[in-house]
Amino acid sequence: MDHEIMMAGFGGQGIMSIGQLLTYAAMREGKKVSYVPAYGPEMRGGTANCTVIVSDRYVGSPLTSAPTGMIVMSPESMAKFQPVVRRGGCLVVNTSLIDEKASRRDIEVIEVPANKLATELGSDRVASMVALGVLAGYTGAVGIDHLAASLKKVLPSHRHNLIPVNEKALEAGAAIGREARERAAVKV
Repeated sequence: MDHEIMMAGFGGQGIMSIGQLLTYAAMREGKKVSYVPAYGPEMRGGTANCTVIVSDRYVGSPLTSAPTGMIVMSPESMAKFQPVVRRGGCLVVNTSLIDEKASRRDIEVIEVPANKLATELGSDRVASMVALGVLAGYTGAVGIDHLAASLKKVLPSHRHNLIPVNEKALEAGAAIGREARERAAVKV
């Protein structure tokens, strides 16, 4: 199965890092993968998004106009990207920063207070890891164990002391994602 995943927010939220992490985890699992980052013109605080395609086959195009999975970490990313999620897809919404409710009823919307949970886990800097854990737990695109094992490739060596809190964030998010998947299965 192909997973066409986009992640969006503003610079400094770790959007590119979670995209890279998803990419490395997919490679660890022997899957085919592509990663395409996109930045706004601002140095910091501007828009940031990336697309990751995870597949068992060769990836024909590294871009998607209708992702099967989407993480939105800021109000601007919610407004811009909610409409493009493929029907039947999954939208992970960071309710710590996004007040707007999703208007789509043809997708699975998982609301998660990512910043709040990250702070409770010990570092507000791992909010994007919580969101990635939710998406991975819901979609099964990659295993949480492969995400955790790939942290050393993404985090600079002077940040390796943060690996344990990043692992906790991924697992906390994955639990939420798995629970949402079980609820969705019951609806069907």
